[in-house]
Amino acid sequence: QVQLVESGGGLVQAGGSLRLSCAASGSIFNVKIMGWYRQAPGKQRELVALITRGGTTNYADSVKGRFTISRDNAKNTVYLQMNSLKPEDTAVYYCNARPDDFWGQGTQVTVSS
Repeated sequence: QVQLVESGGGLVQAGGSLRLSCAASGSIFNVKIMGWYRQAPGKQRELVALITRGGTTNYADSVKGRFTISRDNAKNTVYLQMNSLKPEDTAVYYCNARPDDFWGQGTQVTVSS
């Protein structure tokens, strides 16, 4: 089992920044990919960004150039730096660990216009 705890969400004005953190614990030796997903009201959950154990990253087109995913292996923590936030970024953001597909509880991000 892998436990994921997100933090760092909140309310921010458009154009502002937030940094999300995801702390992993438990059987993390098998985790190969960490990711951030988000789900807005009435919409399906969607991928935001992924990072492999080796540091390779992948981003949704909607966040490229604004969001940065990173990881601190010593702290077993993954971060999502979100800059130039837009109202359409408003969602609950979830941390995910693969290949066994563990999820955190989510953290709310609200961007006001």
